[in-house]
Amino acid sequence: MTHGDAFPIKICGLSTPETLDAALVAGASMIGLNFHPKSPRYVTPQRAVELAAQARGRTGIVALVVDYAPEQAAELARIVRPDWMQLHGKETPEQVAAIKAATGLPVMKALGVASAADLDPVARYHGIADRILLDAKPPKDAAYPGGHGRPFDWRLLSRLDPAFRFMLSGGLDPANVAEAIRIARPDGVDVSSGVESAPGVKDAGKIAEFVRAARSAAAQLKKAGQA
Repeated sequence: MTHGDAFPIKICGLSTPETLDAALVAGASMIGLNFHPKSPRYVTPQRAVELAAQARGRTGIVALVVDYAPEQAAELARIVRPDWMQLHGKETPEQVAAIKAATGLPVMKALGVASAADLDPVARYHGIADRILLDAKPPKDAAYPGGHGRPFDWRLLSRLDPAFRFMLSGGLDPANVAEAIRIARPDGVDVSSGVESAPGVKDAGKIAEFVRAARSAAAQLKKAGQA
């Protein structure tokens, strides 16, 4: 599932064995462990080792970091042994390449979107990041990156090359993910706060609903493309 899922569905910010198990039972393609200390979803490397062991071989394990130096990323990768590194800060293409080289892992680069102009830097990461995650830009006063439960205008993505492959994040939840997939036509989706009952507290029922809705919408999109 780590690399071969045709439409990856990622549940990010998991921090307990119970909610991680809910994601595994629901059939999530990837799970994300958040290492940004300011996030309510932060896990220590020690806790992450335990969660990664629970998930290993059953789904793809993603380590989310913010503006890590290559040596920091390499040390974290050595301890946790994730399948992917997710870079959610202001990493340049050069820094993405350096972290990829230091860890020996595929890298997912998150880029914030609020307006059409925010799509201009995307091309700079082509051929460097193994996967692009288009997320909602955080509010200006936000303490940590990410969409903070607010979607951006998915119609902005119509200006991208139809051949461009990306995952979509930012404000997704069980109720809107089908519409997001229909409009944005991503190659995968990522959710965190949209499957929570409180900041950092994942809801097993919402996780199951999200995965089910996303899988159904992706199947319909594929069917429409083949018609």
